Amino acid sequence: MDSRAGFIPVSFLGGIPGLHLSQQPGFLPGAVLTPGCALLLGFILDRVLGDPAGWPHPVIWLGKAVSWGEKRLNRGTARARKRKGTLLAVLLIGGSYGVTWGLLKLAALIYPLLGLALQVVLIASALAGKSLLEAGKRVYLPLKEGDLPRARRTLAGFVSRDTSNLSEGEVVRATVETLAENFVDGILSPLLFAAVGGAPLAWAFKAVSTLDSMVGYRNERYRSFGWFSARADDWANYLPARLAVPILLLAGAGQGLDVRSALRVWRRDAKSHPSPNGGNPESVVAGLLGIQLGGMNIYHGELSHRAEMGDALRPLQKDDIPTTLALVRLATWLSLLPALVLVLVLVLTVNRVL
Repeated sequence: MDSRAGFIPVSFLGGIPGLHLSQQPGFLPGAVLTPGCALLLGFILDRVLGDPAGWPHPVIWLGKAVSWGEKRLNRGTARARKRKGTLLAVLLIGGSYGVTWGLLKLAALIYPLLGLALQVVLIASALAGKSLLEAGKRVYLPLKEGDLPRARRTLAGFVSRDTSNLSEGEVVRATVETLAENFVDGILSPLLFAAVGGAPLAWAFKAVSTLDSMVGYRNERYRSFGWFSARADDWANYLPARLAVPILLLAGAGQGLDVRSALRVWRRDAKSHPSPNGGNPESVVAGLLGIQLGGMNIYHGELSHRAEMGDALRPLQKDDIPTTLALVRLATWLSLLPALVLVLVLVLTVNRVL
């Protein structure tokens, strides 16, 4: 610990070693940038800009790396494919952390505030707050205009299930399920990982999430090769998925939705979901809206039944999408509080230890 500043270096937890603002002209003596500042700025940047069209995004590079590795390694016996799939996952997860950390350190060596700026941008790009809401809006608008075929085509860009023959209610169900589940995968989890380890840990999580979305399926092609990727995603999202329950319930209360019913549905249905995590946000959202999620889907030509979440008190309708969008928007802002508290607790704990 630097006795001049009285706090740990800026990125003991955040990935930019030894950045003391007291060393820069124009700052008050002893001022030190904490990881919470980068987290807050990254969160705001994501809320304002999202993922601008045409900008290069690291997830694209991760996706290409997964695709390249899968084509070359996913062969041989089930045992061999399992081993090679695990190796690919470990390399990409560790590589994502290492490359991000290295870029931040290099930027900080060039100029400390450049390291800060890069940290903020990388945290923002790890979050999907604005882009998730925009995706939901893009599905809703053609439904509102009565253009079901366009809504199906738009939805196909965001989900892995076959959307070509979905009814309007099924399009709504898929959209609501995606918004609920991706509140954890795309917003809460990377935000919490960034709170603990800055952009490097957030991007290690994004590698886990990308691997799971591409090879974490329980079908003949990916069951063995994607085993580790699917398990890693389950482990990484375990605590965030459960923290999502009180956050969504609080957001539901703020929207005037049925919190008591949502709590009952969560207790009853969450564990029946095929994912150890997905049932938590989906069951809460189903209970808040008074609808039923889950049912039959088609993935890569194979029928798959997902356990029903909630009670079919009424048919699904297109206006359930903007209701869910408002719910997720408020839950996203509420998620910032536990993330900042986590940063504060970790900083104080580490300072006591040091």
